Amino acid sequence: MNSYPRYLAGVLWVAAVVASFGADQSSPAPIQPVPRADANSRLAHEQLLAKAKAGRIDLYFVGDSITRRWGTSDTAYREFYANWKTNFHGWNAGNFGWGADSIQNILWRLTNGELDGVNPKVIVLLAGTNNLRPGRTGAEDDKQIDEVVAGTRAILDVFKAKAPGASVILMGVLPRNERGGSTALIPTIRRINTRLAGLADGEKIRFLDIGDRMADASGKLVEGVAVDGLHLSVKGYQVWADTLKPLLEKRLGQRAKVDLAPPATGDPSATKLGAK
Repeated sequence: MNSYPRYLAGVLWVAAVVASFGADQSSPAPIQPVPRADANSRLAHEQLLAKAKAGRIDLYFVGDSITRRWGTSDTAYREFYANWKTNFHGWNAGNFGWGADSIQNILWRLTNGELDGVNPKVIVLLAGTNNLRPGRTGAEDDKQIDEVVAGTRAILDVFKAKAPGASVILMGVLPRNERGGSTALIPTIRRINTRLAGLADGEKIRFLDIGDRMADASGKLVEGVAVDGLHLSVKGYQVWADTLKPLLEKRLGQRAKVDLAPPATGDPSATKLGAK
């Protein structure tokens, strides 16, 4: 089944939501949702649409590959999934991350069914890292910062419209080290997180920046928290979980013995190819 006929409706809906930003000259320019064109991403979207209707989801994670790898059924990341279950089993947690998504891609997925009818109690959003490119300076850097902030605002408006009862934990963009260990993007990430913090109200939307637990003062990642300077290791995911769980307990209570969340999904291409 192909969900792309919903694309135009999704674009028009989000355009209406973010149009109000234009009246505020200090606000970033509106962001449009953008679908992924590759067949594998389209299959993943279909999987996630089915997942949204397959069980009870009180805790909804959404983002790109940093989120996806934590709760995927892919055997390549089974130790990450074991950590996911250790930390979230009993809270009916659903993982809706998809690898390589920009903030525009995440926005498209959310406006095209992946949050429809779910009504989670808590949403955890980690987005924006794939919008960043090293080497940008001046106006170019300002533009990519504006893009992440505007995209996040649009996503938060989608949450408000589609899951009005949910509390949102808005994660700060995580520190990343480029090839060779470069911290070139750290100043940009810090500027983004300062502005993202301004989107939170401390009640319905809580901003959570765990960068100081992931990296030193220069932005150099702590040894062992990442596998490649970007994607998290089990140690990194545990740091994230340890920071999240006190907030989740306040909203969701203690974890139940039985978990009613839908089964984890994975990379369709890995499943098709029988990847180990």
